[in-house]
Amino acid sequence: MRKKTLWVTETAAMLALLVVLQWVTKPLGQFVTGSCVNAVQAVTVLMVGMSSGVTVALLSPVFAYLLGIAPNLATVPAIMVGNTVLVVVLRLIWGSGALVWRRVAAWLCAAVAKFAVLYVLVVLVICDLASDALLAQGILKAPMLTSLPATFSWPQLVTALIGGGLAVILVPILKKALHRS
Repeated sequence: MRKKTLWVTETAAMLALLVVLQWVTKPLGQFVTGSCVNAVQAVTVLMVGMSSGVTVALLSPVFAYLLGIAPNLATVPAIMVGNTVLVVVLRLIWGSGALVWRRVAAWLCAAVAKFAVLYVLVVLVICDLASDALLAQGILKAPMLTSLPATFSWPQLVTALIGGGLAVILVPILKKALHRS
């Protein structure tokens, strides 16, 4: 019971931090907000665990949509998948995290994987393959077809690299401060 309570508490704290950072950094744009979101997701999966990281990854775009940050409801599932790929790849490659090269490899692979998934799902699937159907149903407006590819291409790689880089720096410091291995 104590373990479950701790998981709920830590996950809720990370979600609260995520929402506050999304709200506070919203006026600063995609690079600041996205980097903060990726950092919180990475720190969560590495400090609290896989299930907590996946939970935060899945809920992040929901809160972003509710705060008016996610550009369209059609992108929320794609962002959920991209975020989940980020945290799962990061955790699996990071391992025990004792080796610096492994931390760096985890960070770089996770960032590239998230970027690739979002590019395929948003740019190639939503904006290309499914665009006619989404336009016809009113889910997407024509201007979104030009703005979404710009948002979900290289900026996703940049924000994932910045957020993951922050996690690479913060996690060892936090683990030492909290006396966690």
